[in-house]
Amino acid sequence: MKIEQAIFAFALSEKVKSGLIWASQIIELYKGLPETDRQGADKIIKLIVNMIANEIHLARKLTKDPTWYDVEKHIDMAIVMINSMVVHESVLHMTRALSHVTSIGQRSMTVLTEAGLI
Repeated sequence: MKIEQAIFAFALSEKVKSGLIWASQIIELYKGLPETDRQGADKIIKLIVNMIANEIHLARKLTKDPTWYDVEKHIDMAIVMINSMVVHESVLHMTRALSHVTSIGQRSMTVLTEAGLI
């Protein structure tokens, strides 16, 4: 991994990780909402997860790291679960995506550390 790619990978992995964690927490709260509030919550969850998906797509394009394809695959499955109205099932896929993103961040941090930039 080149230095420029490592910088993008590290920054975007941190951004995507925080987004995935926030989205997962929102979905956990969603489970406790009364039925009357769920329609609005559905829309917000969809917007947030789609924003995360856009960041993942950007990260894949900028870094050229093939691991981002795995992240995209899991976030796409999360979106399918959300659109299928089994919102709580999407957390599993977001957790899997989070694992891949964490690995990307660790690899990029290693490159930056070895280059003396961190």
